Amino acid sequence: GRHPEAVEEEALRTGISLGMTLIDTAEVYSNGRSEELIGRVIAGQRDRVFLVSKVWPNHATGNGIARACEASLARLGTDHLDLYLLHWPSPDTDLSSIVAAFESLRSAGKIRAWGVSNFKVSDMEDLFRVSHGDRCATNQVAYNVGSRGIEHDLLPWCEQHGMPVMAYSPLGGAGVSLLRDPTLVHIGAAHSCSAAAVALAWTIRNGNVIAIPESGSAAHVKENAVALSLTLTPQELHTLDAAHPPPNR
Repeated sequence: GRHPEAVEEEALRTGISLGMTLIDTAEVYSNGRSEELIGRVIAGQRDRVFLVSKVWPNHATGNGIARACEASLARLGTDHLDLYLLHWPSPDTDLSSIVAAFESLRSAGKIRAWGVSNFKVSDMEDLFRVSHGDRCATNQVAYNVGSRGIEHDLLPWCEQHGMPVMAYSPLGGAGVSLLRDPTLVHIGAAHSCSAAAVALAWTIRNGNVIAIPESGSAAHVKENAVALSLTLTPQELHTLDAAHPPPNR
């Protein structure tokens, strides 16, 4: 990460203490060191957290998913994941074999549920055509007030199928931070909170989206936690729509 590990560990502990107990990681984050750090923090309190990790697509062939899962479990110091995701679509691998691998892990108690990440609507439709593909628990994608593309078709598709969306980069993506966005800052001032809290409250406003912000420090975690109890007014939502228009349907 971009912060010393001790700072990141304190941020995680702070989040858990504030009830932000969904922890999202992946085997590729810092070459496994992210999972090891999380493992240290959750030792002795595994039952307090909802643990999510992801398998990289180049591990999706043969028994690669099972091996990757075992390695993640070892680094995390746990015997099961609450949710295990395919990190990106794997066009070279048959979806039915991926689903079968996930279902095998679920039957064995290694994972409680499985899902996907960065899937488009066409990918989701392909997934739902294979046996047990409709057991997919979620699709994790980039989504924030400044990048609303999924509202065009993916978000409605997931809502129609009763599937929650996990939003990564809810505070802005690669090099595009929303923390200094004047509209978010202005609305935050009215609520005595940060622009980050406003951005997160906006992302989770409809109940079918779970936001997973990166939080490298305890101070940022405390700011983000405010979003859980922040309800934006219809006028504020209208102001944000004007500043960051939704995609044309």
